[in-house]
Amino acid sequence: MSDMNGPTVRRVHHSGGDGRRLRMATVAALGSIALLLAACAGPTSSSSPSPSPRTDASAPKTSAKALDPAQAERLQRVWTPLLKGMDHPLQPNQVKVGLMDDPHINAANAGNGQFLVTTGLLEKANDDRLQAVLAHETAHEDLGHVAKAQALGTGLNIGMVILDQILPGSGALTPIAGQLILNKYSRNEEYAADKHGVELLRRIGKPKEQMIDALTWLTQVEGNSKGGFFATHPATGDRIEALRQMK
Repeated sequence: MSDMNGPTVRRVHHSGGDGRRLRMATVAALGSIALLLAACAGPTSSSSPSPSPRTDASAPKTSAKALDPAQAERLQRVWTPLLKGMDHPLQPNQVKVGLMDDPHINAANAGNGQFLVTTGLLEKANDDRLQAVLAHETAHEDLGHVAKAQALGTGLNIGMVILDQILPGSGALTPIAGQLILNKYSRNEEYAADKHGVELLRRIGKPKEQMIDALTWLTQVEGNSKGGFFATHPATGDRIEALRQMK
C-alpha cells in the first residue's frame, strides 16, 4: 500500500443480516462507553487529523450469544502474561475489552488499556495465533501508538468489560454488532509493533516464529478479504521477512 498524505478511512464490514441481531441489553459491569479504537494499518501518518467523534445516546446492538465460557478463560490465559511483560505493565483490572460480533479475524487497540477483538479471531485462531495477534496490539499500547477511530453500531457506545471480570458463564462480555471506521498508523509504527510484539512473546518464553506463523496464517485466511485483519493492517510480505531477519 502506498503512502498517503491525508487521513484515510477503511471499513471493517460486519456480515450478517439485521434479522439475527437483537436490540441492546444493558451490558453488565461497566455499561457502555464511547470507544476510540486504534487500528494497525497502512502507511499514513499517525499525526493525521482524526474524524470528529459523533455523539449518539442510543445503545449498540448486541448478538444474542455471549462469549463462550471456555473462550473467556482462554482470552485471560493467553493475554495476561503479555500484559505483565510490557515495558509499562498493565494489570488485568486495568484492561478493558470489547467483543465485536464479526466473523473476520481482527483486533484493535485504543490506548489507555482499551482493546477490541472480534468473534472471528476467537473462533478461528488457535492459542498461539491468538496470543501473537494480542501481542501485536499490546505492543501498540506499550509503544503509545494510538490512531483514533469510530465504532459504529447504532452509535459510538460500546460495552467494555474489565479483563479480570470476564468470568466464565457470567455473560458479561456480549458480542457487539457494528463496524469500524479507521485511521491508520504509519508503516514504521506497524513494523515497530511487530518487533515489540515479538519481544513481548520472548519475555514469556515464546519464539519469534509464533508471530511469523500468525502473520502467515492471516495472509492465507484473510488476505483476499475486504474485512478483517488486512483491512486494517498492511498485508505485505516484507513484514514477515523483517521478522525473519530479526535477531
